Amino acid sequence: MSRSASVIIPAHDEAAYIGACLEALFASALEGATMQVIVVANGCKDATAQIAQDYAQQGRNLEVIDTPQGGKLHALDLGDAAAGHGTRIYLDADVIVSPGLIAGLIEALDAPAPRYASGMPVVASARSAVTRAYARFWQTLPFVASGVPGFGVYAVNAAGRARWEGWPQIISDDTFVRLQFIPAERVSVPALYSWPMVEGWRNLVRVRRRQDRGVAEIAARYPQILRNEGKAPLGLRGILTRALRDPVGFGVYAAVSLAVRLPGADGWVRGR
Repeated sequence: MSRSASVIIPAHDEAAYIGACLEALFASALEGATMQVIVVANGCKDATAQIAQDYAQQGRNLEVIDTPQGGKLHALDLGDAAAGHGTRIYLDADVIVSPGLIAGLIEALDAPAPRYASGMPVVASARSAVTRAYARFWQTLPFVASGVPGFGVYAVNAAGRARWEGWPQIISDDTFVRLQFIPAERVSVPALYSWPMVEGWRNLVRVRRRQDRGVAEIAARYPQILRNEGKAPLGLRGILTRALRDPVGFGVYAAVSLAVRLPGADGWVRGR
């Protein structure tokens, strides 16, 4: 059994977020456990790497890898190569973990059998009314409210990480990892983390379109893991119940869902 973990943070131009992310991360460590933190600043044109280096110079167990090559999957490969512990926690640089989350993940993954774990996501307060409405409805969906979705932060123990080798060049790394595990192997840790959603109509459509492409890509390339999904079906009754409770949120969510079906040529887009 292991009371240690390597936390891998891919970060591309996250100077505005990385400091708060690291502060919350170190405050969430499990007493008596060993936590190695690896920030992979990939293709940054801002001060992300320097800000992380400042934390490393404070005596934290933090390594900064500054690579000119962009790309989250490349950054994850570099982070895994530098990781010294079997348990891996993959954390987006704009996520704020609550004080108990990292401790809870390490404890949940302290087992010999393959396990996957994440916390309970809360969408950070948005500035735009359309994002607030979309997020309000989206957070009631079964995948978010009752599953272990893992967007923003997900973790696996050593036996779980052995389920795949290097990171494939795909859009949705979190979906790819989650579907390596059947629902019974996924653990929901009852600790919160704050995850930012993109602001405004145009960005919501762009990100939703990209998310849908990511799911379709996995279905095409890795159809064998789709059987592990285990999502609770929403059904017509569930949709109507939620629509009556929040007609504005439903209207915005439905409109975005329709808009993504229109032709679009979005390239890479940040998840917020």
